[in-house]
Amino acid sequence: MAEEQTIHVVDLGSGDANFWVPLLRSFSRLPNGTRHLKVTCVNNNKIALENLGQRLVKEAGSLDMPFQFNPISVKLTDLKAEMLKVRTGEALALISVLTLHELLAEDDGVDAHFSAGKNIHNAVVKYCRQMDRFLSTIRSVSPKVFFLVEQEADHNQTRLVDRFIEGLHYYSAVFDSIDATLGGLDGGGGEERVVLEEMFGSEIENIVACEGVEREERHERYWRWMVRLGQVGFKPVRMWLDAMEDTKKMVEACGREGYKIVNEKASLMICWHDRPLYAVSAWTY
Repeated sequence: MAEEQTIHVVDLGSGDANFWVPLLRSFSRLPNGTRHLKVTCVNNNKIALENLGQRLVKEAGSLDMPFQFNPISVKLTDLKAEMLKVRTGEALALISVLTLHELLAEDDGVDAHFSAGKNIHNAVVKYCRQMDRFLSTIRSVSPKVFFLVEQEADHNQTRLVDRFIEGLHYYSAVFDSIDATLGGLDGGGGEERVVLEEMFGSEIENIVACEGVEREERHERYWRWMVRLGQVGFKPVRMWLDAMEDTKKMVEACGREGYKIVNEKASLMICWHDRPLYAVSAWTY
């Protein structure tokens, strides 16, 4: 996409200025002149969208970059292809950072209460009409690339005991990494540590205390996403060298040993020691 003159990037639910500002600066450094950048952000929080739009317009102005911001204040479940306002000649990229799994929330409370024995969904990918419809929608707009970042964990299991055990191992590694990066309970870390603990605490509560449509933290491992995306016509793209280097720099910026990057099945796994925490992947059709 570096050769395209008009680039349209769609943010599927993140709306994080800490992600977008560095990305704008990266686009401004592309060779062969400044591109026209159009950013569409899908988020049902209108105030967050307004704040993000103001921040990005200001940043684009300081970079002398032709820029357009298109806010869409709806839930991902209500997103329609025409809302994205994709125009002929635009190189379209979609980005989903730690949000797509929420579309797996469904009314499966009956299964949770009456299933017995081994969880049969450990070995298969459970069909989800809502997810299938959404992936078909984004496939229909013909993106050049779809970037996906998701937790590398199996928290979408039906039985509570299975989710509890998986969550115990996963979040133990997460909090170990926080301790190493920000210090232990008496080691400081300040507001950043409090924010992280509250965020992960809310995730854990949702995983073990909620059922049915209220259980939104339905993280799935990368191989399951490969199946889901493959079923609607997407195929994985091997991450390029620059992406590897950028990810390594991000990990090295944490300033602690223990983090590492593993290239696995066309994805990048961000790991704490040998435990994968996040899967970063790119897809096309």
